[in-house]
Amino acid sequence: MKQVIVVRSDLKIGKGKLSAHVAHASLEGYKLAKAKDAEIVGEWEREGQKKVVVKVKDEAEMLELYEQAKRARVPCALIRDAGLTQIAPGTITALAVGPWTDAEVDRLTGHLKLL
Repeated sequence: MKQVIVVRSDLKIGKGKLSAHVAHASLEGYKLAKAKDAEIVGEWEREGQKKVVVKVKDEAEMLELYEQAKRARVPCALIRDAGLTQIAPGTITALAVGPWTDAEVDRLTGHLKLL
């Protein structure tokens, strides 16, 4: 069981903002997955809540991955910035895939490089 958080490598944002968006994505993905299948999420929690952060080159690649996850029925959540500090309002910054089964998450994200 794992959760993968995907971030865009083309955005020039600070480490603090990036960390906050990773946290937002993790929490949103968790809530969606729990609503879909509490047993799978319970197993993920018992196993230590494995999380991996990876990167994509740009928004287009992130949106394609998001659509793939939706088609595969894997819980996924896009995160958008409020635009109060470093980037424009509505900018997509992160994507949570899962928590869900290793096999399904890896099929979608296994080709991506670690952040």
